[in-house]
Amino acid sequence: MPLLLFDLDNTLLPRDAAFRAWARGFLAERGLPPGDLDWLVTIDGGGYVPRSTVLSATQRRYGLDDSLDFLLAHYRRGINSHIHCPSRNIDALRAARAAGWTLGIVSNGNTRPQLEKIRRTGLGPMVDGWVISEEAECVKPDPLIFEIAAQRCGIAPTGDWASNTWMIGDHAPADIAGAELTGLRSVWLHQGRPWAEPGYRPTLKAAGLPEAVGQVLSARNAPGARPGIRAVGPERRRTVGTVAGNRWLRGHSGAALSGARTGAQLSLSAPEVPRAPVPGDRPDSGAPAAAAAFGV
Repeated sequence: MPLLLFDLDNTLLPRDAAFRAWARGFLAERGLPPGDLDWLVTIDGGGYVPRSTVLSATQRRYGLDDSLDFLLAHYRRGINSHIHCPSRNIDALRAARAAGWTLGIVSNGNTRPQLEKIRRTGLGPMVDGWVISEEAECVKPDPLIFEIAAQRCGIAPTGDWASNTWMIGDHAPADIAGAELTGLRSVWLHQGRPWAEPGYRPTLKAAGLPEAVGQVLSARNAPGARPGIRAVGPERRRTVGTVAGNRWLRGHSGAALSGARTGAQLSLSAPEVPRAPVPGDRPDSGAPAAAAAFGV
């Protein structure tokens, strides 16, 4: 079966809209100037600025006595309370499923907040599997994370699997570069932005997720990855699910934890595996003990 992989934040879910909603509420509940919303949105940097930077700057700007730990907890609760999956995106997933596609999520980030988003938005029953960089111990654009996603969706990442797989995402250095390095075709959600990466390019571009899915469904014969870019070799493929993925899965039994489709039984249990930020990550470190994360 063909495989269609999705990024989570600002692809399936409108993460930046959720941040704006949290920021608006934060200002209102503390009696701060509502006109400062643009200031908070700017320093957020679309989620790619470390949470420690965002929240420390917010402390100083408003003379807050709250600790970074408190502000980070407030932020995480608040932004996830505003997360939703638009009905048009749900309809696009259903259309892809009806057309015979296997569906998966590939997300950089900390396991717990990303799983919370999947649970809150009802995405769990709509996909066949997911992988989150913290628990997998590898990060987009590393081809290994895409191979783990395929395996968790029930597709062996061997043979010509890459030629039957597409990736849809909004972040070029993680989603589109990762797809090209793995040999996948891709759709970049441009959201009104120009393409700015000279070294690689998406197969297709779209303004939003429904358009992207429609293009994939009608482009089964679209050209594959550029010559000279190929998926990892057989030796690497044999390690999928036994190096990064299964190292974490040992001691965390159950399909929900492994990223397999479980519907309403999605578990929020997750390991606390610190990792260093990498290019393309959205750091989410507010307190000294918090691990770096992406997309929350």
